[in-house]
Order: sequence, then structure tokens, then C-alpha cells
Amino acid sequence: MTGPVFAPVRLPLAWRWLGSWVWRLEHAFERARAAASPHDSRRRIALVMIAFGLAFFVMGIGATHQALFSGNSAEFSGASASPYARAALTDRNGALLAVDLPHYQLYVDPREVWDVQGTQQALAAILPQAQAKRLNKALTGTKRAFVIGGLTPDQRTAIHDLGLPGLSFEDDERRVYPLGNTASHLIGFSDSAGSGLAGAEKALDADVRKAAVTGGSVPLSLDLRVQAALEDELRKAANQFTVRGAVGLITDVHTGEILALASYPDFDPNNAGAADPNALVNRVAQSVFEMGSTFKIFTVAQGLDSGTVRLNSTFDVSHPLTIGTQTIHDYDKGDTTLDLPHVLLHSSNIAAAKIALAMGADTVTGYYRNLGLFGSAPVELAESARPLLPQKWSQNVLASASFGNAIAVSPLAVAAGTAAVANGGTYVPLTIRKVEPGHEPKGRRVFSPQTSQTMLRLLRMNVLEGTGGKADAPGFSVGGKTGSNEKVVAGRIDRNKLVSSFAAVFPADGPPEAKRYFLLVLMDEPHATKETYGFATGGWTAAPAAGRIVSRVGPLLGLKRAPVAATDKATVEAALASGEDH
Repeated sequence: MTGPVFAPVRLPLAWRWLGSWVWRLEHAFERARAAASPHDSRRRIALVMIAFGLAFFVMGIGATHQALFSGNSAEFSGASASPYARAALTDRNGALLAVDLPHYQLYVDPREVWDVQGTQQALAAILPQAQAKRLNKALTGTKRAFVIGGLTPDQRTAIHDLGLPGLSFEDDERRVYPLGNTASHLIGFSDSAGSGLAGAEKALDADVRKAAVTGGSVPLSLDLRVQAALEDELRKAANQFTVRGAVGLITDVHTGEILALASYPDFDPNNAGAADPNALVNRVAQSVFEMGSTFKIFTVAQGLDSGTVRLNSTFDVSHPLTIGTQTIHDYDKGDTTLDLPHVLLHSSNIAAAKIALAMGADTVTGYYRNLGLFGSAPVELAESARPLLPQKWSQNVLASASFGNAIAVSPLAVAAGTAAVANGGTYVPLTIRKVEPGHEPKGRRVFSPQTSQTMLRLLRMNVLEGTGGKADAPGFSVGGKTGSNEKVVAGRIDRNKLVSSFAAVFPADGPPEAKRYFLLVLMDEPHATKETYGFATGGWTAAPAAGRIVSRVGPLLGLKRAPVAATDKATVEAALASGEDH
């Protein structure tokens, strides 16, 4: 009976050569002993050192080749170590907004714990947030159990230094928002599985994951300095007027970049699950409002651009305007005839309605559609809400919409639409991405440059002489329009609940292509104070906050405070009266 036949194993040439060399070396040692050479030991030591040196050299070359060319090196890189990894979010200047940081999970093996009570007391002192019931169950159980996650490196070190048996840790990388509540609605938050759930974290989820692979970061359009100033002033105004909610928004009218976005109340994205649901609502994007008289910016611009009215057009506002069962009044009573500039200055509902009716539903709705008011504001944020639109554009609806009733839109939509009025006439989508210098976003023409120039002067005149006077920020040429609208509650108008706002552009002087920004301040259900003489309208609540915000952010945006000319008002009036614009 024959045994199994094994095929000879052929080793690589290098290994066969090395084996043959070692065999000859050993026989050389035997011959040296036979000859009783006095240098035998030293030769043997030297030769062994050479042999091991060669062996390690060969293994080193093999390991290097494997590391560089095997294609497995990526799995050991920090960027792709976790499938849940997310790249850092930064503001436009590189300031850190969100980042993945190492955290740890604590486990207990009760079989190794010899002092249950002492261990429980020691851990409770370091981890007051740990659930006592879970900790006690883990310490008195029969197998290794999870206690708490999200431990910081400092907490891990403190527990480790206790020297208690039975405690162990596992890696638990977490998303951290180092600025807490700051810009929380714009930044958003993600879940423990690395998926964006809100704000930029959700909107740019694919970009954030992709950048994590290469170890990069994702810059937002946000300017953290501008954001801080906006939030500070908005919070002060919200507290002063004990509002239900508030909105602050600053954009670049040429690029569409959102430089600051504030929704009050806000929340801490590090603990979003514990936040009040009301605080999680992004009122800038998710809420829609009947904006009131800020819509007169659109109405007057449409009238001028369509040729329906001119600067010297006049309107009889001496009597209320009746359309079917609706009667339209002016808040400012006593004037009989207004020219177009004073329609804005006096915020005349009657004149605005007459302009809209003269244009007709097709013209008005055509402009509204081109201004993006018939859809959700085009921005990356998933929270961007669709407007509430009338089912039929009757004469009553057309007149009401001219002064901001009958149509409810988001603050984002107002920002994008007003930017088209202020930037030379082009509608540019909003963005939370940083736009590189020199890049010109694509837009669509809505108004002529001539209309835009005229509107800038009218808006500036409204701050100098009209309802927006408290928004003036000396040296920054603020233009804008107030808005105050009574809310509809349970199908009925509640005259005690207002949406009060101020929509501003700054600086309003210079050509349409000059550097320019949009600012919206909105107070949802503000309460009057003694200082406002019982008024809670936009001119008393939102406009003063807008003026303070412009004064603070203007220098941050690179605007130089210009000397206030004594003829500022006269200059604007002369430019309008010259007829150069319309």
C-alpha cells in the first residue's frame, strides 16, 4: 500500500536562494569548529547578524509594497474609518460650525465589579446625566452591559483614573456644534447614524459625506460675525416686545448668498431631541405670513415697470375704495391726493389697490410668478415652504394682495423677490453655499435696470421721510418699507395680533450693480410698550431693530460709513423729480 503523494512545493526564487545560503552558512560553522579557528565565535555572530539583517530587509520591502499598492490603505485612513463620518461645516471665513469629535461609550461587566455601591457612587459623581436605573441594572446584572454614550475624552479619562474594575470603553464618534444655539436653524443637525436631519446638515448631506472621505470641509455662505450681530439685536427686540416668534435675515442681493439667518426662539443642536418643538421651527423658511405693506414694494415696482404708472401719477385717496363687499381704508387718513412717491411714504392701501387693478390679474400674477412668490423659495434648505395662494384672482383678491393680504409667503421668498427689485432687476435664487468671488449666479430678468434704480430712490426716500424713519442707520443709506398686518385666527381677523416687519436694502444709493444687501426683520405678535406709545406696528417694533443691525453689520460687510450729507433728502427728491428714471 502506497502512501499519499505530495507535489513538491515550489518556493519563490528569493526564498530558495536565502535557504541555500543559510544551509551553506551552517556548514561553514561546522568546518570552522573542526579547524578549531580562534575567531570562530566572532565570525558566527557577524554572519548571524548579516543573515537577520537581510531577512528583515526583505520583509520590509514586502510590507512596504503591500501598504502602497494593495489598495487597502484607504480603509485605515481616519476619513473613511467610519461609514457615519461627516466633514466639518464652516462659515465663509473658515470658522468652525460643526465637526465630528471622538466620544466614548461606557460598559460595565458586573462579574468583575467587587464593590457595586462604591462603583455606582463614583460614576454618579462624574456622570450625573447617567440614568441611575440603567447604571444599577448594569452593575447588578450577569453580563457586560451598556451604561451611557457620548462621553467626552475628559470624562473617559476621569472614569479611567478611578481604577475601578469591570469598566470598559468603546469608540462613539459624535457630531458636535461648538457654537451651541448660534445659527442653529441654518446649520441644522444630524442623527447618530450620520444622516443630516435639518438645515445645512440635511440640505448638503451628500457634499458633507463626500468631503469626509477626503478630509475636507464644506463652507457655507454664512458670515458668523454678521450672524452674531443679527441674533443679538433680534433677541433684544423679541424680548422687548414679548413676541410669539421673530425672524432675521440678511442676504447679498447679487449672489443670493444667505449671510445670516435667525429664527427666534432657537435651540441647541447638540441636544436637539430635548428642544421645544416650537423652537425647532425655522420661521425664516418654514413659516408663511401675510406680509402686509412690504408687498407694496412689489406693487409699485410692477406698476412702474409695466408702464401702468409713472412717478408723477396721482391717486385720489380721499374716500375708501369699495370693491364688491370689501371696503379698503388707509391707515393714514387726511390726505386727498398722493403722487407715486408718497404712495410708499404714506403706505396707502387705496392707491396700491388702484395700481394693481389698473395692471390687471394677468400682469400682476405674471410678475409674482417671476418673483418666485408662487412657489417655495429656491434654496437648498428642505424646510423652504410653499406659499398659501388664492384659488381665484378676483378683483377683491387682486386688490388685497397689492398691500400684502390674501397671499402668504415665507421670509425667504420675500428676500429673493425684493433682491430682484434692488439688484438691477434680476431674480437670483438664494443659496446657503459660499459663492466664490467673480462667480455670477444665473438669474432671470424681472424688472428693467431703470425700474430698479427708481425703486432704490423711493425706498431711501421712505426711510428719510416716511414710515421707515426709525430704521435709518446714519452713513449707510438704508432704504426700505414697513409692514403691519392683522393675523387671521380661526377664520377671523384678530386686530390684537400683528405680523410687524421691515424690509430693507442697504446701501440704497449708487448704481444697481453696486454692493448691496437685503435685511428683513419680522416680529410675530409683538406687544406694544410704553416707549412705543401703545403701537406694535412695523415702524415701531421691527424698523428700529433693523437700523441697529445695519449699523453693526455694515462695517463687517466692508461698507464704509459715508458722511451724512445735509442735502441727502433733497438729493433723492431732486433725482426723482428730474424724470430721469420714469
